[in-house]
Amino acid sequence: MSQKIVRVGDIECGSDELFLISGPCVIEDEKIMMTVAEQLREISEKLGIKIIYKSSFQKDNRSSLNYYNGPGLEKGIQILAKVKEQFGFPLLTDVHYPDQCAPVAEVVDVLQIPAYLCMQTTLTVAAAKTGRVVNVKHGQFLAPENMKHPVKKIEDSGNDQIILTERGFTFGYNDLVVDPRSFYHMARTNYPVVFDVTHAIRKYGIPSADAKGGAREYLPVLARAGVAAGVDGLFIEAHTCPSEALCDAASQLDIRYLEEFMKPLLELHAVEVKYRNTLPELA
Repeated sequence: MSQKIVRVGDIECGSDELFLISGPCVIEDEKIMMTVAEQLREISEKLGIKIIYKSSFQKDNRSSLNYYNGPGLEKGIQILAKVKEQFGFPLLTDVHYPDQCAPVAEVVDVLQIPAYLCMQTTLTVAAAKTGRVVNVKHGQFLAPENMKHPVKKIEDSGNDQIILTERGFTFGYNDLVVDPRSFYHMARTNYPVVFDVTHAIRKYGIPSADAKGGAREYLPVLARAGVAAGVDGLFIEAHTCPSEALCDAASQLDIRYLEEFMKPLLELHAVEVKYRNTLPELA
């Protein structure tokens, strides 16, 4: 079976062209959202890379009631709509409950199923029935070959516009490890595979505002490993001032560094594409 191409706006996810999902982890004030979007547009134009703008209107898995969890659906979607109108990016955001799917789909191009909800049948089915692209994040508790199960639920609901995103496995307590074999297993669904680099470096159990809550030093090596392994897209959350971000402050990339961060990855991707499918199936 050949690789399926999933179209998001003018982006052909699963083609030989690497794409990027980027934006602030959670929707904050409108100025931050627009500033990041403006800089992402400049990066897209300079590097010739297609970008899906991502930000969450709700983060429903915060470890404390005192932590910011987003502006909510109505205000969040209004801000995302402004980003799309002004900059033309296709949009991606999380959905946590089935009744959020339809209103989100009126504005957003890709509905994202959070990792910890990837096996929730009512949520995946509701997202699928909107007809929008569904990005399913790989739960850190799930063997990668078992991602075929949420995929099948979406397909059986009449939707074959699916993207799968890797973000690491729980390894011991409060740590994530990325196993490159997961890229292989998820690619065998024949849907596009994305590597969420910035969530893979989170240190769970430590507040994301704490400098110890993430390990940014691993970002370059992990991103290069994923691109060399043949992923179709990268997921890199970016912020104007990560240390002041209201969520995932320790793991988001400073938007000022994103252009230089992406340059070697695009070069590496070109090499990977050149030699893709040159080896026989070794199994």
